[in-house]
Amino acid sequence: MLLSTHYKSRRTEWNLLKEGELNMSTLQETSATQEAQALSEKEPTVNRKYKDTVFRMLFSEKKHLLSLYNAVTGKHYEDAEALQIVTLKNAIYMGMKNDLAFLLETNIYLYEHQSTVNPNMPLRNLLYIAIEYQKYVSDKSLYSSSIVKIPAPKFVVFYNGTDTLEDTVELKLSSAYEHLDGEPDLELKVILLNINEGHNKELMEHCQILKEYAIYVARVRKYAAEMKLEDAVNKAIEECIKEGILADFLQKNRSEVKMWSILEYDQEVEEKKLRKAEYEAGLETGRSEGITIGKNQGIEIGRSEGIELILQSIQKSGYPLEQIAEMTGRPVEEVKRILKVMP
Repeated sequence: MLLSTHYKSRRTEWNLLKEGELNMSTLQETSATQEAQALSEKEPTVNRKYKDTVFRMLFSEKKHLLSLYNAVTGKHYEDAEALQIVTLKNAIYMGMKNDLAFLLETNIYLYEHQSTVNPNMPLRNLLYIAIEYQKYVSDKSLYSSSIVKIPAPKFVVFYNGTDTLEDTVELKLSSAYEHLDGEPDLELKVILLNINEGHNKELMEHCQILKEYAIYVARVRKYAAEMKLEDAVNKAIEECIKEGILADFLQKNRSEVKMWSILEYDQEVEEKKLRKAEYEAGLETGRSEGITIGKNQGIEIGRSEGIELILQSIQKSGYPLEQIAEMTGRPVEEVKRILKVMP
């Protein structure tokens, strides 16, 4: 129900934007209202389900998760039972979730799959790890004379979206600080690994399940461009089973994989549409304001101000200049000039 409501809300915003009935301020007000509602519901044990993903289903099996861990860290653990899964169940915290959290030796690892680049991942992980630590020390006194030991955190995001991205990207919490004076007193780093087919080849070679997952996702995307999404997913599943790609997993979980694959792809497309619509709506606002000034000069001023407004909004969300340029179809140097970025 929650997922269905989310998509209906997104589609409504998109349709209104296309029809010119929703401007940027309305969109922002709607977003603020939704955030306020989320804040009122942010108990760590909310009894609501967020959507599963094929990635989460696949790596919820300890043997697969251990294989992924070994590939990421370069280690060679063999005992999958040494992993202690500590993922928060049915938890929604400020609209944030984590796919997989587990303890191994003295570390806690937070793994998440993303099909869109989210610059707020460090902040989301900070909030999430705070809940994990709260659970971890629940039977300990923080006022004792001895130090309370906690597991060291490691944050990894596995990205398989369509935006161009390097094999490895580091996201920092300090990038979100409005006024940072010197070195940050609180830092949190998230390593983002591009797991699309053709990327991070060494990682893929050390985790066969991850490699096969990347192949499956690539098949779905390829066929979705040629036929209906449901048919594309069916064809990808059939081919992968025949070729021995995730064969046992797909045969065992065929209906669930089909459902989540369709929803994941749909969400990815909807988010791209919304980002494009937000940009175009802001651009149109700039044009309209310029027209009121009068004649060609006013139109040009309005267009420029609208572009600047959108670029500033995207920059505040934490996107790097190169990606802002790609998203808006403008040269990097022009983006730098508009945002007055010093060389």
